[in-house]
Parts: sequence; structure tokens; C-alpha cells
Amino acid sequence: MGVVILLVMAAGVALMLTRRLPTAFALALLAVAIAFLAGAPLTGKNSVLDTVLQEGAPTLAATMIAIILGSWLGKLLDETGIAGTLVRKIVEFGGDRPTIVALGVLAVSALVGTVTGSAPAAMLAGIIGIPAMIAVGVPKVTAAGTVLMGIAVGIPFELPLWQFFSTALELPIPTVRGFMVKLFPFALAAALAFVLVETRRRGTEHAWSLKSVDVTPRSRREELGDAPWYALLAPAVPLVLALGFELAIIPSLLAGVLYALVTTTRPGGMNKRLLRTLYGGFEVAAPPLVLFIAIGILLAAVKLPGAVDALEPLVKAVSPHNPVVFVLVFTLLVPLCLYRGPLNVFGLGAGIAGVLIATGIYPAVAVLGMATSYNQVFGVADPTSTQTVWSAQYAGVTPQQVMVRTLPYVWAVALGGLCVTAATYL
Repeated sequence: MGVVILLVMAAGVALMLTRRLPTAFALALLAVAIAFLAGAPLTGKNSVLDTVLQEGAPTLAATMIAIILGSWLGKLLDETGIAGTLVRKIVEFGGDRPTIVALGVLAVSALVGTVTGSAPAAMLAGIIGIPAMIAVGVPKVTAAGTVLMGIAVGIPFELPLWQFFSTALELPIPTVRGFMVKLFPFALAAALAFVLVETRRRGTEHAWSLKSVDVTPRSRREELGDAPWYALLAPAVPLVLALGFELAIIPSLLAGVLYALVTTTRPGGMNKRLLRTLYGGFEVAAPPLVLFIAIGILLAAVKLPGAVDALEPLVKAVSPHNPVVFVLVFTLLVPLCLYRGPLNVFGLGAGIAGVLIATGIYPAVAVLGMATSYNQVFGVADPTSTQTVWSAQYAGVTPQQVMVRTLPYVWAVALGGLCVTAATYL
């Protein structure tokens, strides 16, 4: 039966790769199929309806709340002009020096990447940053890649991501935070290397007019002027509270929302701005919320006793335990997290992680190391991820071009994360 479950998983991957079904729908159907194959009854204990669907759907509720708050803060950074001001100040400081401007946009991208991920983070840094880089001679692919590599620097400190891995892998937040801190130097070194190498190796390509980019300020905040200097600290507030003072994630994000609001909005306009940005945040958060519901359902299915018993001997047979072999094998498998592949943690990879933990093949913290290392690759180089698609199209290039240019750098980040995992937890 284990072989049949693996074949069904492969069929689920095919549905996602060919886009016959949206990822969330494919994962939910896959979960129900696995539950029936594992011999789960329709209702009752360890059942399809009560355990997989009813209990699985809200499994990642804490993560969903964190996603909403992060999206809310992201909308505030956009509407109040905080993100735009940060980018403009960096561009003004860099002048006509391509490398300096690119490094500045990289830093802003990293900062907003700690608040919210995916396309919103790319837009906050890239709407002004990408045209500015191209205007001073940074090649288009490098400009798009710089924003994505910057977001990857911020990913280890993205608080909703901490909550996701904590809940999905049943690990305490301090454990997740500890590994993320170890992963950060690899992400930072790769991002700096990308900017320094690519801006110098490719030279300057002046493209003063882009069909896909309108550099004219459009937002109301840009027309009103820059945000106050003290408001620019808003993206760092949640991070300082969660990392420096070890405050819980949801209160830390709420503090960032309130700080951004109070430092940019007059008392009479606070209520309207709060509601407007909150509703806007829900629109941004809707796709990941649906995805996390499906992931929770899938995690519930792969943890059913019947699924664990069927998959354990098969997974044990192919899972390396020698630290050196572990690093070599899982480094070679890095491309499987691209194109919504089976190791994408926001797809079937979440189910595979659940299987590895439920069967006791690897400790949960080792699975954390694998999943977060692969996520660094997916967040930058996957041509199907929303931030990659948006950044590439906004710069006037294809997502595949961005993937080819950035993949060697993020592959090295994954290698570093897997080495730390093997040395520390195996």
C-alpha cells in the first residue's frame, strides 16, 4: 500500500506541475486519497471527515493569523510610504553607482522580507527599486534577482514563517528561531556575492525607458512626500521584539502595525486607515491562507497510523543517515523544490516532511533544517513563485532567466543549511 500512496503523491505532483489543479486543491484531494488508501474510516477516530478535514484544516491557524498580520503591516508600509521612502533614500545615497544602488535595494528588500513574503515583499522593494537599478545601468535580470536575493536574506527572520515551521513540524519557536539564525549568514553571503559578482561581471546596461516599468510615482503617499524618519523603523519593530526580546510572534507583529500607524497617521484618520489596510491585507493574505488550510489537511492525512505504517519501510529504505551522504543526496535533490516539485515545502514537501517526522526517520529539527534550506531556493529561483514572476516581469525579463542567474547562489545557501543540519542534528 505504501507504493500506491507514493504513486498517488506522484500523480498529485503532476497535477500541480501541469497546472491542471491549483496547488491547494491538489493537496486537499491528495490528502483525502491518502487517508482512504491508509484505511481510514469515513467518520470517527483517525477518519477522513473528522481527523483529516475537520481537525486538519485549522492545524496551521496560528500561522494564518501571523500571515494576516504580516500582510496588514505590509499594506501599511505601502500606503504610508514607508517602504517607498526607504528605497528612495537608498537610491539618492547611491547616486549613479550601480553596485551601491543595488546593495541598497538589497538591504531594503531584506528588511521588508522579514515582514511579509512572496509578491507583496517584492512589490514593496521593487516598484521603485527595480527601475532605479536599471536606470543606473544594472542589467535587468540582475535587478530582478537583487530584489529576490534580498527577500531571501529576510526570509530567515520572517515571523509568519517561524510560526509555520513551529506548527507544522511541532517544534517550539526558540528551536525554529535558533536554526534560522544559523541559516541567515549563508543567505546574506550569497546575496552579497550575487550583487557584487553580477553587477561587475555583466557590466552596465543603460535602459532608460522600459515598456513594463513606469517610474512615475503613483501612490498618494509618494505625492505627499516621504514618511518621517522615525517611521522607517516600523519594519524592524516586530523583528527586534521577537528576536531581541523573545516576544511571541503575533504580539510582535501587532506592535509593528501599531507603530507604523501611529508614526504616520493623524489621530483623526487612524480608524479609516486601520480598516482600509486590514481589508487590503486580507486580499493579499487570501492565497496563502487557502494554501495553509490545504497543507494542514495533508499533514493530518500523512500522520494517520495507516499511512505511517505503509510508508515507514519505504521511506527508511531510501533515507540516508550518514551525515556526508545526507548532505550529498539532499543537495543534489535541490531542483525538486522548483516548479512546485515534491520537495517544495509549500506543497507536497510539507507532506513529505510530515512523513519523515511521523515515521521517526529523522528528528523534527533535522527536517526543519532540510525544509528551510529548500525554502531559500524556492523563494528566489522558482519560476512559478509569485515573487519571482512579478520581479521578472516588472524588470522586463522572463522568470526562467532569473532562475538561471540566481540558482547557483541559492543552491549554495541550501548546501550550507544542509551542512549545518547534518553537523548539528544527525
